[in-house]
Amino acid sequence: MPDYSDAFLRKVLEEGRTIAMVGASTNPVRASYFVASYLTARDRKVIPINPKQAGQTLFGQTVLSDLSEIEEPVDMLDIFRRSEHVPAIVEAALTHLMPGLKSVWMQFNVISAEGAAMAEAAGLDVVMDRCPKVEYARLMRELGAVGIASGVVSSRLTQKF
Repeated sequence: MPDYSDAFLRKVLEEGRTIAMVGASTNPVRASYFVASYLTARDRKVIPINPKQAGQTLFGQTVLSDLSEIEEPVDMLDIFRRSEHVPAIVEAALTHLMPGLKSVWMQFNVISAEGAAMAEAAGLDVVMDRCPKVEYARLMRELGAVGIASGVVSSRLTQKF
């Protein structure tokens, strides 16, 4: 598994202003809901993709059933699906979100060498087995504010990317 530098993760997060989230859920107990909420609160536009919840609304965005329905440029693809689904998702992203897509981010426990190789061959940055919410909070020293002890005590909001 790659050991991503803070500089690399910061670059990916800074460039990821519009995020297509495959596997987003309108269920508030799902991790994808919490991540979408967090990223939206940090001035990111999260376009939710979930065929079972298509037509519903999540943080002001209509849930779409497929990447092909996105009608605007997307910077980051965030994947909340099992690893075996990643190659097909990356293939769809390369078909429907290029040019413009800059990165593919696979959530915790989502690892696909095949999907990563496809994305990297297209010139995209790839992050596997990480969460953009956790990495954003860690890099911005917000971890204490989201329930993980950072050793930093402050009521002041940190700067945004």
